[in-house]
Amino acid sequence: MSRQHFLLAGLVGASLLSLVYAARARSEANAMAGSRDQLRASLADARDEIRTLSSKLDSLTNAMAAPAPEPVEAAPAPLRPRSVSVRRRPAAPAPARRKVVEDPRWQRVESKLAAHQAQLAEQRDRIVQTQEDVRKTGDQLDGKINSTRDELNRSIATTHQDVALLQKRGERNIYEFDLPRSKQFQRVGPLSLSLRKADAKHGSYDLSLMVDDKAVDKHHVNLFEPVWITLSGQPQPIQVIVNQIDKNRIRGYISEPRYKNADLAGAPTAPSPQGPALKMR
Repeated sequence: MSRQHFLLAGLVGASLLSLVYAARARSEANAMAGSRDQLRASLADARDEIRTLSSKLDSLTNAMAAPAPEPVEAAPAPLRPRSVSVRRRPAAPAPARRKVVEDPRWQRVESKLAAHQAQLAEQRDRIVQTQEDVRKTGDQLDGKINSTRDELNRSIATTHQDVALLQKRGERNIYEFDLPRSKQFQRVGPLSLSLRKADAKHGSYDLSLMVDDKAVDKHHVNLFEPVWITLSGQPQPIQVIVNQIDKNRIRGYISEPRYKNADLAGAPTAPSPQGPALKMR
């Protein structure tokens, strides 16, 4: 097998690995975002339960703090004139004092209050744990997003020298363009482009593209923001990058896969050291 065939198989394997890695990173980012939303929802539910329990606790505390009604003093009995008698009656025994019996309703109130306080303490612990989980999940998600962003930024050429380096790699075809503002389409590699608006102050632009004989408009695209276009017959999407925005003019490049589906389908496969050769679809 010729050296050219080995090189082609290596390029195809690298492309497949990059696609698998990108899909895996995107799925992990989506899963982390869903987990973060669920944690936020549980935190909101816990806060609602705390507010409800706090209102119940306040009402019970106010009921216990209310002053008891003062006893009404009985009016003194009118004095009766004493009758003179020779014999005195023995004094009546003093009435026995009644034992103060605690109202069972207060016992129930105190037991409910203790239960609510225990629930509040449990809810506080759950909120602290949930906040910690949300913070850890957010840090992990931010780290993965930053890592993915850094990898994407490494593949974007911001200057003409970076574009030249991409061309030397030979992995993709690079077409540079200098596009003035016009309603007419200009052919650049596999696409036709028309600049409709360029905002140098805010670093954004509006672009119209012809994709498979259909016009596609892109509004408020930022500087260095990749525009992905999928064409029939291409194994990977085409990338449009603008790395300079001037007044009524933009400069950048188009990056497309070096080989099409027809080229990859007809190319022979290289033998794998761990098993049979992979069949290209």
